Amino acid sequence: MNASAKPADRFLIAFSVRKICLTILLLTFVISFDALAQETKRKISGVVKDATGEKLPGVNIVVKNTSIGVFSDKTGSFSIEVPPQATHLVFSFIGFLTQEVPIPASDDLQVVMEEDAKQLDEIVITVGSRTSQRTITDTPLPIDNLSIKELNSTGQISFDKALQYRVPSFNTVNTPVNDATSLLDPYEIRNMGPSRTLILINGKRKNLSSLVYTQTSPGRGETGADLSAIPTSAIKRVEILRDGASAQYGSDAIAGVMNVILKDRYEATELSVTSGVTTRGDGANYGLNFNSGANFGDKGFINYNISFLHQNRTNRSGKIDLAGEASPVVGFGDGTEATTQNIANFLARYPDAKNINGQPDNTAAKFLINTGIPITDNIELYANAAYVYRKSLSFANYRTPYWKQDFGLLHAAGTEYIGYHPTFEGDLNDYNGTLGVKGKTESGWSHDVSLTVGGNKMLFTVNNTVNQSLGANSPISFKPGGFGFNHIVGNADFSKEITERFYVALGSEFRSENYQLIAGDTASYSGEGANSFPGFSSRNAIKANRSNIGFYADATWDITDKFLISGTARTERYSDFGNAFVWKASSRYKLFDDKLTIRGSYSTGFRAPTLHQINLQLNQASFEGGDIVIKGLANNLSREAAILGVPKLKAETSKNYTVGIGINPVSNFSMSVDYYDIDIRNRIVYSATISKGTNDALDALLASANSTGISFFVNGVHTRTKGIDIVASYRNLAITSGLKANINLAGNNTLQNKLIGDVNTPQPIAAAGGKIFTKTEEALMLTSRPKYKYILGLDLVTNKFSVNINNTLFGPTRFSNADLFDKDALRVQFTPNVLTDIGVTYAFTDKISLSITAQNIFDVYPKWKLVALNSNGQATLNDADALRLQKNALTFNGRYGITTYDGSQFNQLGTNFTSQLLFKL
Repeated sequence: MNASAKPADRFLIAFSVRKICLTILLLTFVISFDALAQETKRKISGVVKDATGEKLPGVNIVVKNTSIGVFSDKTGSFSIEVPPQATHLVFSFIGFLTQEVPIPASDDLQVVMEEDAKQLDEIVITVGSRTSQRTITDTPLPIDNLSIKELNSTGQISFDKALQYRVPSFNTVNTPVNDATSLLDPYEIRNMGPSRTLILINGKRKNLSSLVYTQTSPGRGETGADLSAIPTSAIKRVEILRDGASAQYGSDAIAGVMNVILKDRYEATELSVTSGVTTRGDGANYGLNFNSGANFGDKGFINYNISFLHQNRTNRSGKIDLAGEASPVVGFGDGTEATTQNIANFLARYPDAKNINGQPDNTAAKFLINTGIPITDNIELYANAAYVYRKSLSFANYRTPYWKQDFGLLHAAGTEYIGYHPTFEGDLNDYNGTLGVKGKTESGWSHDVSLTVGGNKMLFTVNNTVNQSLGANSPISFKPGGFGFNHIVGNADFSKEITERFYVALGSEFRSENYQLIAGDTASYSGEGANSFPGFSSRNAIKANRSNIGFYADATWDITDKFLISGTARTERYSDFGNAFVWKASSRYKLFDDKLTIRGSYSTGFRAPTLHQINLQLNQASFEGGDIVIKGLANNLSREAAILGVPKLKAETSKNYTVGIGINPVSNFSMSVDYYDIDIRNRIVYSATISKGTNDALDALLASANSTGISFFVNGVHTRTKGIDIVASYRNLAITSGLKANINLAGNNTLQNKLIGDVNTPQPIAAAGGKIFTKTEEALMLTSRPKYKYILGLDLVTNKFSVNINNTLFGPTRFSNADLFDKDALRVQFTPNVLTDIGVTYAFTDKISLSITAQNIFDVYPKWKLVALNSNGQATLNDADALRLQKNALTFNGRYGITTYDGSQFNQLGTNFTSQLLFKL
């Protein structure tokens, strides 16, 4: 210390020195105490996975008997400090068994959580009731709940095809050379047609496609939402209500409701690369899927998905039959030896006549976003939007040189003419979006108000063909037009728990729809029109609009913990055809400590005729016999329909009842059996063509309408469908240490699908002896889907590997093909077959996994035979020449080597290998 310093300064200096020493002493004490604490506490780090090696984010990890806890992060990793007296960590996560894990001697812990089958059954289901949401075990209705893992395990590259191999009552299949269906394959549940299943995205109505299936294929005369537009990689799960639900959701829900739940809370960024090819070396596909997002706060999220896919064509053409091809009856011969020899020479060079039948070329880009933004603790703003662009390239039947001429337009002068191959190209745009707000008031009312928009547009191009009527003046490329559809939907839903056992809901939906038929260029429809696909005439171009508003009220009463009853009523008002009122009642009772559930429902339903069916017109005017005559499809508002006595369309009405049982004797085993009966009156059909030449009375009626052949939509038939659904599963069956198995059985059996009473033929047509509903229409409506389908699956799971084996039994289908002679005497029957798929997934690391699937590993193809319905049919089967002509007719002289023109019960690709390499970033 400085001796010359003043006393006050010496005091300050001494105080400062003591302050510094005290500070150093205090720091030393803190550091020592912290070190001691570190010695008495341990940091345990690790990773949480499921049995397949998939990392689990959001798992709750708690030190037993304390409040110390953390959550695993998006990579499944965690780090937690444990006090010296702690002995166990408790791991809990929805859908998995809660586990107490001893704290290890090391500081690293790897935990594998086991699925809890009972808890998985208790996922809250959003479809089926507008009041309180229920679990699968609580609901009085049969509901399937499919996870994204179950869809991905099929190896199918599109959502609709994945459903084909997971849901027994769901059916869809490619049909060869069916023009616009190359953009959208018809699908259906319970053999009800595509327009009787309502599709929802996060509980909101998905827009319909603009396409009506007018070919002689399953789904004829109907339309549906484009399921293939939904990217599988954006789906969290799918709920399928297998019961009539018009009272809850309005039109189109006669067969059931499919609710697609999108991914929400962000878990991990995923990038997957997919590829595949058939064993014949065609149909190669390759794609890229990217899914990512972010979370904010406890509830906020944004999740987005980008998908690209290209799929090459396949070819399953047959060998052309010379006798049939040269026959003047079913082929292109004229009975002369010279023509027959000319055909034989061409087929010697090209046995398949250069035909291409099978899956078309497809390229698709899909974009989707889903978000939820908390506004307050009780109010959330939510939105989702999707856009899909798809381009398809398919082929019509090859035009051989003895069939059609090209007038020198499609081959160079001086070169040999060997025919031409028309292409059919489609451009599809599909979009949908929803913006809404939901929450709960202080008085307990839950509210959900939203606005949904959606649309679908298809434009067609026909190349490498000519308009025969224009001869050498014809173009070789045509724009035949297309279709458009869009809707705007407003929803307001309110619900409240009045008491602990009584719930009510009420709400309203407003919908505005627009439909458009877009005319083609003049050359595409002049005269015969573009060869292979004539364009849409400007006289048929139309824009149509309608609106409707509906109101519903719903109540559910848990009379006891075991006994529930529920009822719903709905009224709708449509601007174009009037009112509809429907209702539903359902109940459920639990027995034997909830191990047995008895359930049932009865409902009335309706399906409004679509704007497509009301307004679609494909009439063509042609010059015949010195006069202009009309032929084709006439809508119900046309002059031709009025003359033929065709009334305006009205809504289909239905009565639907279901009764079933659910069994859960042990936690890992469950089984349900449900019987259904669906009665539909005034069912809308696309009629057979009323053609000139049947009899004098019908010819006179057609002459009064200036037509030589016409068809239309009409409320033509009354049908009744009965069947049984069976679903059973046994999970977590221990095979060896570290190896577990899941066994699943699901099946659908159509017990009855038939017409009731007489066909409702318009009186003038009936009086003239015309038929609007032939054996072809009947078969396409009632027997073109499998009579039964069963799926038996086995999943084997270890730490690194998972193996999935599925056997799908497709029951028989029956057709009365449009080109089959004497349809009243013969039918085509596809025989039952089993397709086996095997998938293997291996996790290289926590972030990289590879999945390989062999679909239809035994290379099974559809097989069909002709069946006699009466003595005339049996005579044909006994006559070799007649039988060959029959087979040639329904396969277009052998051009369809594997399936018939009208389709089959599964696809014609044979064995197909697909792979997916998944990266978690």
